[in-house]
Amino acid sequence: MTMTYAQPMPTRYTRARLTVPALWRQVVRSSAAATGGEKIVPEPDRSAYTQLEIYDGVLAAFERRDEVAAVLGAAGDRETAVRRLRQELALTHLQATALLDLPLTTECRDRIAHRAAELRTALER
Repeated sequence: MTMTYAQPMPTRYTRARLTVPALWRQVVRSSAAATGGEKIVPEPDRSAYTQLEIYDGVLAAFERRDEVAAVLGAAGDRETAVRRLRQELALTHLQATALLDLPLTTECRDRIAHRAAELRTALER
């Protein structure tokens, strides 16, 4: 009988890096469903505190939308944009990465604010 062992994940594929795209796919997908797009499939359970941290950072960045647009316009690539967003707005890496994946619209901000309020209510129980 031979036993197989799972190979360790390389350091570039940490859980934190895999969380953001899945989390924001849920937010972006909900806008497609609202406009008659595809059916929303719930994402696997993530840490509610991590989600709330990301939502809070993104909502704070929405308040300074003009500065975010200026930083994104001046950045040449994604890494530069993330670094500048972190410096200018005091965001974490997860928050800055998530902000790059979102459209800076009022509708998107409202959905994120609603989801953040739901998470806060669930965490207070």
